[in-house]
Amino acid sequence: MSKVALVTGGTRGIGLAISQQLKEEGFRVVAIYHGNEEAAEKFRNDTGCHAYKADVANYENCEAVFKTIEEEVGPIEVLVNNAGITKDGTLHKMAPENWHAVIETNLTSCFNTSRIVIVGMRERGFGRIINISSINGQKGQFGQTNYSAAKAGMIGFTKALALEGAAKGITVNAICPGYIETDMTAAIKQEVLDSIIRQIPVTRMGQPDEIGAAVAYLASDKAAFITGATLSINGGQYMA
Repeated sequence: MSKVALVTGGTRGIGLAISQQLKEEGFRVVAIYHGNEEAAEKFRNDTGCHAYKADVANYENCEAVFKTIEEEVGPIEVLVNNAGITKDGTLHKMAPENWHAVIETNLTSCFNTSRIVIVGMRERGFGRIINISSINGQKGQFGQTNYSAAKAGMIGFTKALALEGAAKGITVNAICPGYIETDMTAAIKQEVLDSIIRQIPVTRMGQPDEIGAAVAYLASDKAAFITGATLSINGGQYMA
């Protein structure tokens, strides 16, 4: 039977592209979403895949939902931590709740989801955990101390967990997308987008399926010798 791959934030944007690519590669895909019921229903209808509502920032809620998924679909063997939010603002104006919301949704969620699945992965001797970080976790970004800190934290989390899981057949890797064409970037003013694209050597933004293809490779058996790695997919905008 094909492996179960769970994608947090998997019904829209980059997460949707990841879910679609994993399905094409033969995985049984389960997407987690937080609140957009319309997008979740469209995802179910368009892909035929499961979508479950959960708050990835809440450990107990994740634990309950993941237990249901394993009972109804099967053991989670691939985990893609893609869920994330932004609440931008310069630090001297940032509300504490905006700091905590971004840290908890983007970084603490990685602990929550990974902690829940890691025991089963260790018992089975196989697992793939892929964390979707960001170019801004590598280089920083004005007005994003919360987001950049969370995404940088994901990279450190990836490296440490990779060391812990390696002997048990579990690989843990991070992907750092640059600017990708999604609903989020579509909301940016055109003149700002133009200035961003001028900073990208390949002279364009990325496509969601370019991230999806990288995730599918890292989830595959062919990537068994890759762990603790950070893959930058940013058109050359930042070379770490």
